[in-house]
Amino acid sequence: MDVQTLNECDRSEFVRVLGEIFEHSPWVAKGVVDDRPFAARADLHGAMVAVVRRADPEAHLTLIRAHPDLGARVRLSTSSTAEQASAGLDQMPEAEFRRFHDLNSRYRERFAFPFIIAVRDTTHAGILEAFERRLGNNRDEEIRTALEQIERIAEIRLEQLLPAIALA
Repeated sequence: MDVQTLNECDRSEFVRVLGEIFEHSPWVAKGVVDDRPFAARADLHGAMVAVVRRADPEAHLTLIRAHPDLGARVRLSTSSTAEQASAGLDQMPEAEFRRFHDLNSRYRERFAFPFIIAVRDTTHAGILEAFERRLGNNRDEEIRTALEQIERIAEIRLEQLLPAIALA
């Protein structure tokens, strides 16, 4: 698919195709469907990010909580499965799985939402370092950081879905 095809599809198809760019949050795609046409993927991403940023704090928390725990051995969305596999989180030895489980538990207990990081931008060791460092943040800082990471995850997902070709 390309941006031009996405611009031309009907509303329901547009939302179906983009509904998982922001994890389990088709409301973001619905929020930009009437902003078409988009000249490029970056314009679409910018519009989607604007929808998220305009949302109220409760919607932000719902969006954050839509993400799975890193390294969890649960059913994930197709995108989350591929992203976690790219960082080797689907094949961790038991001891490392327990470490991730412990960090996830500590993080959820402190912030009441899952730790979110764009795993395609870092290494396995980088994820663990970020986990430890971000446990020291206050809740407002961590909500901001989680939303920034979600924006980056969405950008990566759009890069994979749509080639970087502007309309002529």
